[in-house]
Amino acid sequence: MIDKFLTDEQDPKAVEKIYIRLTDLLTTGEEILYIAVQKKPLVNLLPDCIALTNKRVLFFTPANLGLSIKFVDFVWKDIIDVYTKEEIIGAIFSVKTTGGAEMGVDYLPKVQARKLYQYAQERKEAEREARRQRDLEEKRAESGAMQFETPVAPSASQPVYQQQPVIDITHHEEPAAPKPDELTEKLKKLRSLFDNGLISQEEYNQKKLELLNDL
Repeated sequence: MIDKFLTDEQDPKAVEKIYIRLTDLLTTGEEILYIAVQKKPLVNLLPDCIALTNKRVLFFTPANLGLSIKFVDFVWKDIIDVYTKEEIIGAIFSVKTTGGAEMGVDYLPKVQARKLYQYAQERKEAEREARRQRDLEEKRAESGAMQFETPVAPSASQPVYQQQPVIDITHHEEPAAPKPDELTEKLKKLRSLFDNGLISQEEYNQKKLELLNDL
């Protein structure tokens, strides 16, 4: 089962421990792509490990003298960059997330660090394409919603009232009947009183209204 993760001289015992732990952590549809094992100079009893899946990057660190294993994982959509740096002894592989977190492992065999970087770049590219597809689908959905909300032109069966000729007729039925001469004279006198300052505006308006109501 673990033979395919031992092609680059990984420590079999370390890979076996990580593999057993990984099988309990995998989610639906998640597959292990690669496992890299740290190789410290001189003493390498409890190496750190890195596992890549199609959904996550997982960093494993032995604890309690190897009796337990701690891990930290990052999903690919949260990883903005991956790095590898080759040194005299081994190489360093690290990731940086959108939240500013960084995680890495040193003293990796150079061939394993390169494989990690290769797989990581492929997964990042796949995630970018998936994100692009999601953005396109969201834009199509928004465009469809906007078209749906566009007012529909009235059909032939729906009456369209553009003018209200009846209202116009009510305003222009017949010329008003001429006012009686007596009323005209009273209005003139009332206006003269107002113009000469003998009555106030309020009194003028009230008297004028009374005269018009008598029609």
